[in-house]
Amino acid sequence: MSTTNPSAVPASAPAKANSKGRVIVASLVGTSIEFYDFYVYATAAVLVFPRLFFPNAEGVTALLSSFAVFGVAFIARPLGSIVFGHFGDKVGRKGTLVASLLTMGIATFLIGCLPTAVDGWTILAPAMLVVLRFAQGLALGGEWSGAALLATENAPADKRAVWGTFPQLGAPIGFILANGLFLILSIQLDAEAFDSWGWRIPFLASAVMVIIGLYVRLKLVETPAFQKVVDSGEVSKLPLSRAFKYSWRQMIAGTFIMLATYVLFYLMTTFTLSYGTAAKTEDAARAAAESAGKTFDPESFAAGLGYARNDFLVMLIIGVVFFGIFTLVSGPLAEKFGRRKTLLAVTAAIFLFGFTFAPLFDGGTVGVMALLIIGFTLMGLTFGPMGAMLPELFPTNVRYTGSAIAYNVSSILGAAVAPFIAVALWQAADGSPWLVGVYLSSMAVLTLIALFVTKDTKDVDYTNHSS
Repeated sequence: MSTTNPSAVPASAPAKANSKGRVIVASLVGTSIEFYDFYVYATAAVLVFPRLFFPNAEGVTALLSSFAVFGVAFIARPLGSIVFGHFGDKVGRKGTLVASLLTMGIATFLIGCLPTAVDGWTILAPAMLVVLRFAQGLALGGEWSGAALLATENAPADKRAVWGTFPQLGAPIGFILANGLFLILSIQLDAEAFDSWGWRIPFLASAVMVIIGLYVRLKLVETPAFQKVVDSGEVSKLPLSRAFKYSWRQMIAGTFIMLATYVLFYLMTTFTLSYGTAAKTEDAARAAAESAGKTFDPESFAAGLGYARNDFLVMLIIGVVFFGIFTLVSGPLAEKFGRRKTLLAVTAAIFLFGFTFAPLFDGGTVGVMALLIIGFTLMGLTFGPMGAMLPELFPTNVRYTGSAIAYNVSSILGAAVAPFIAVALWQAADGSPWLVGVYLSSMAVLTLIALFVTKDTKDVDYTNHSS
C-alpha cells in the first residue's frame, strides 16, 4: 500500500531542478570517493594487511585471511542496500546519499587509525578491522544505487544511458586515485616506513575528499521522478516488502545481469595483483619468507609472475585508464543499440576473454599488459550501461531498494567469493591461471542467460511508473 510520506519534500514546495553540471559532479565525485575508499582497502588487503594484521599466518594463508576481511564488506552490502534503499525510496535520494558518504568516510578514516597485530593487538586489531570493513560495505551498499538514480532520474529520456555513466566513472577514478597514492608512497618510503605508518595515509586522506563530496551533495534538490512519487501520494510505506512482492523477478534478473561484471572486475584487480606480484619460483618465495623472518610453507606456495609491486601497480593503472575511457564509450552505444543488445555482445566477449587468461599471462610483459587492457576495456563496456539498466528495471517508488539489492547481492555472488575461488583454482592448477579464466567464462554464461530472458529497458516510462 502506498502512502504519502510527511517527511519527504511537500508537494507545495517550489519546483527546482538540478543542473547537468551539478548532477555530473555530485554523482561522479561521490562515487569516486566511495570507490576510492573501497579500493584503498582492496590494495592494502594484498600489499600490507596480510603481514600487519595476520602476521602469524603464512603465504597464501595470510592472503586468504586478508581477503576474508575484504569479503566481509560484500556481506554487509545487501544489508546496506536494504537500509539505505528504504530511506532512499521513502525519504528521498539526496539525504540518503549524504548519509552513505558519511558512513564510508568515517569508517575509512578510522581504519587509518587502527593499531595492528604487529603492535601487540593480535585479536582486537583484526576484529576492529572487520567491524570497520563491515561499515564500509554497509555504506557502499547504499551509495551506488543512489548515485545512479541521481544521474538517471535527472537525465533527458534519450540520454539516461549516457548520464548513467557518470557515477560509473567513479570506479576507475577511485581506483586510480587509491593505487596512485599507494604507488607514490611506496616509491617515496622504504619498506619499514611504509609498513609502520605510510599505509595509513590513503585512509586518512579520504577525510578531505569526503568534505568535498558532502559540500556538493548538500546543494542538490530532490530528483523529479521521486518528487512526482511524493506529489502523487505513491511513496511506499515499506519499500523492501513492496519490491519483493511486485519486483522480485527484476531483482533476480538484475543480480545475474551484473554477475559477470563483478567477477571480471575483481579478477582484473585483486587477483591479477596477487598473481602478478607472487614469487615466480619456490626458491624466491622461500627467500622472501626468510627475509621477513617467517617460516616458508611449501604446501601453501603457488607460483606467480614475480613482478615488483610498484611495477605491477603501474600496469594496473594503465589498464584502468581503458576502463574509464570505455565506460564513457558504452553510454552512447547503449543508447543507440539498447542496453540489452550492447550487454549481450560485451558479455559474449567476456566469455571468450576467459579462455585467453593462460596464454596472455604466459606471454611476458606484452601479454600481461594486453590482458589488462582487454580486460579493463571489457569492464568499461559492461559496467557503463549498468548505471541505466539496473534502475530502469524497477518502478520509481521501489527503484532505490530494488536496484540496490540486485547490485549488491550480485556483489556477494560475483565479488565476495571471487578472490577465494580464484586463489583456490590458481593453487589447483599448480600456479597456472587457466582455471581462473574458465571460472570467468562460466559466470559470463549465467549473465548471458539472464540477459536473454530480460527485455530491453531503453524505452520504459521512467518517471510515471510506480508499483
